[in-house]
Amino acid sequence: MSGPAHVFAPTGFKPWRAVALAMFCIGWGGNQFTPLLIEYVQRSGYSQTNVDVLLGAYVLGLIPGLLVAAALSDRYGRTRVMIVGVLSSALGSVALAAGDSYGFSVLFGGRLLSGLAVGIAMAVGSAWITELSAPPFGDAVPGAGARRASVGLSLGFGVGPLCAGLLAAFAPLPLVLTYLVHVLLCAPVLWIVARKAVETRSGAPTRSLWRSLKVPSAGHRRFVRVVVPMAPWVFGSAGIAYAIVPTLVAGKLGSWALLYTCGLTVLTLACGVLIQPVARLLDDRSTARAIVVSMALMAVGVFGAVTAAVTGSAIVGVLVAIVLGSAYGIAIVSGLLEIQRIAEPDELAGMSGVYYAIAYCGFLLPAVLASLARYFSYPAMLTVVGVLAAGCTAGCASGWSKHLQPTG
Repeated sequence: MSGPAHVFAPTGFKPWRAVALAMFCIGWGGNQFTPLLIEYVQRSGYSQTNVDVLLGAYVLGLIPGLLVAAALSDRYGRTRVMIVGVLSSALGSVALAAGDSYGFSVLFGGRLLSGLAVGIAMAVGSAWITELSAPPFGDAVPGAGARRASVGLSLGFGVGPLCAGLLAAFAPLPLVLTYLVHVLLCAPVLWIVARKAVETRSGAPTRSLWRSLKVPSAGHRRFVRVVVPMAPWVFGSAGIAYAIVPTLVAGKLGSWALLYTCGLTVLTLACGVLIQPVARLLDDRSTARAIVVSMALMAVGVFGAVTAAVTGSAIVGVLVAIVLGSAYGIAIVSGLLEIQRIAEPDELAGMSGVYYAIAYCGFLLPAVLASLARYFSYPAMLTVVGVLAAGCTAGCASGWSKHLQPTG
């Protein structure tokens, strides 16, 4: 496996910020599609199932990106792979802009490319920022790398939909201009990553790529018993907040539905960013306290979504977004902190990929529920989801009570 490269960026610039900016840009591209769901239904004539499939389609690109990009970055360097991620994000936006004219298959391809980019950002970016936040590249306190990575990505996930929603509401060509703005953003970010970031992996690889794909730390019993039951709910909770709840209350919003969806997306992710210092305080290496708190909030938020489905109340939807956004923020940071303690140094990027791959499976939840809506009502389905969340909370707490210690 390639070792660390002791190369430093110019004085006065903290190189982790270049990586965080790339993660921000890729997060923007990955989530700018979300507030436009209603536009694709009302303006382009797609069914709710169609748009939910497109919402979750980038998981098909994301999971390979998560699992393969980590090994590639260990082998060929973080910089090269992250540049591919930014390029993939830009090309995804080009395809999405073209999809307004060329149809569903082009949109689907654009979402796949966006997903590949997000996978690279999560697996490679999270590990890279963690490395750049620790000696010899940085001197941040332990855990700062996880928070910096999650804040950079979450801000992108929030600002992208905000820009998309505003452009869709007030600018011409709403299903084209949004994506072109993101393409223009990607150009300077490519230069910054190439010139300002610091490579942390170099040298000739000592293992084959196939062997590099293996992540033995993923079998650690604390990861299996504590992190895995929580991981799908990270983005499952976010998906409920800004993909499902708006559709449940849209009937009472009329022409405000688009801006409400945009606002709910931004609110969810803003709460996720603002709560992250609390996640750091809750974290404790001898327990799973932060994870259990995040799961308890998720269960409460899902049952709140049941109330929103029954009442159609936009105000209840806002409260649900606050609770689920807070749960998301605590969960994503606490999971990263756990894997940083569990993973061996050469497995950090791989473990980040495995964690995020499991986490993003939860983003398929809106598409699954939309496909089942012809047979079951949303209140009934969300009640079952809430019971499952409560069960996973108990499972994480059980792992905590058995004192499954991290290795670090």
